[in-house]
Amino acid sequence: MKKLHVVPLLAALVLAGCATAPAELPAPVQPPAQFKEAGPRWTIAAPAEARGRGTWWKVFADPVLDELVERAGANNTSIQEAAARLAQARALARSTDADRAPQIGIGASAARQAGANTVGGATPTTLTTAGANLSYEIDLFGRLARASDAASLDAQAREALLQSTRLLVQAETAQTYLQLRAIDSERAIVRETVGAYQNTLRLTKRRHQAGDIAELDVVRVETELAATESEALALDRRRAELEHALAVLVGDAASNFSLDAGDWSTALPLIPAGIPATVLARRPDVSAAQSGILAAQARAGVARAAWFPSLSLTAAGGFASPELGDLFKWSARAWGVGALLSLPIFDGGRREAGVQGAQAQLDVALAGYRGQVLVAFREVEDQLSSLRLLQEQSQAQARAVSSATRATVLSESRYRNGLDSQLELLDARRSELRNRRQALQVRSSQYQATVALIRALGGGWEAATPS
Repeated sequence: MKKLHVVPLLAALVLAGCATAPAELPAPVQPPAQFKEAGPRWTIAAPAEARGRGTWWKVFADPVLDELVERAGANNTSIQEAAARLAQARALARSTDADRAPQIGIGASAARQAGANTVGGATPTTLTTAGANLSYEIDLFGRLARASDAASLDAQAREALLQSTRLLVQAETAQTYLQLRAIDSERAIVRETVGAYQNTLRLTKRRHQAGDIAELDVVRVETELAATESEALALDRRRAELEHALAVLVGDAASNFSLDAGDWSTALPLIPAGIPATVLARRPDVSAAQSGILAAQARAGVARAAWFPSLSLTAAGGFASPELGDLFKWSARAWGVGALLSLPIFDGGRREAGVQGAQAQLDVALAGYRGQVLVAFREVEDQLSSLRLLQEQSQAQARAVSSATRATVLSESRYRNGLDSQLELLDARRSELRNRRQALQVRSSQYQATVALIRALGGGWEAATPS
């Protein structure tokens, strides 16, 4: 009869092992055949988060940018925090994996005791013991293996997040630096216009003193000069803010960091047409979300395994003696072995709640992964469309600058010959300044969109041609 009871138990154990096997994950997003904004030259690639991202910022051919990005990689506090969290996750993975190995320990004790079955008590004696013990849990249903896998996947996710943080800091450093250089160029244009207004004001004052024009003309030029000086000061303030932001990115105090104004000679890289849209292959945040799904699935298996028995083996050996001098004699040896099979019967719904919670966490991870993939596609499409439209806008703005500059030259000539009024000259200068600044802002947006696209793709490419 005992053998008949064993058969259903073995069958239940086999079924239980099958019940903890991982289910096949559904595809979170059906990837499009190509990106809408770039035509058939851009395709989707499979995940490859381990692929190197390279020193993509070097395609801008700017030594100052190279130095800033390298400093940020070494000193940025966000990267250091992400690296510390990765080390923490790896330590936790090693700790979880240690549960699968035999546990061995040694110990010694001394206890003062008297016989409990003697009348009136007995003379107290001291029992001294020394020995080793061993315990090992047989992972019948993969609970420990799945817990170890989940911790390992968490570490992989942290490693991907470290890559994501590093890429984010690199991109922010590049974008902030490029904004600062754009501000430098814009400041130069505005201050050049200030100088032009100062020359016009001196000429206007002489003509007013000579009685050729009214005081109103002088006041108009003074107004334009003061307004343009105010715009120059606003740009100075914005530059200071960008410089302070760069200081934080490279891990330095804003009071200690400074970057001299310079020419905006940074190359604008051209992303090669043949590069595949490896947004899923290169983006570390997508890889981290995928690892999160696998870790949640492993933990769901751990929760389901709580319904089935656990088997632990124990062993102990050593010496025990009432006399310390006889402790290590062969006659004082003692040993024992044991096995413990346990199966909870009633726990008030704790295990069921654990399974439901693990399944809910898996659903959260799946939804998060799907959202991350959708965001990745959106960001690539955003930057592809931005670059296409900015290129067209840049060409149109260049024509506007050329026309406005020519109009200012003609208006100045006509004003000196008395054919145009001062209002017409001032309006021509305002139009030229506005269009030149707008052209700079469009150019700056092209750099920003290029860096954003590189980040959206998860890093650089092997070959790029600066324009």
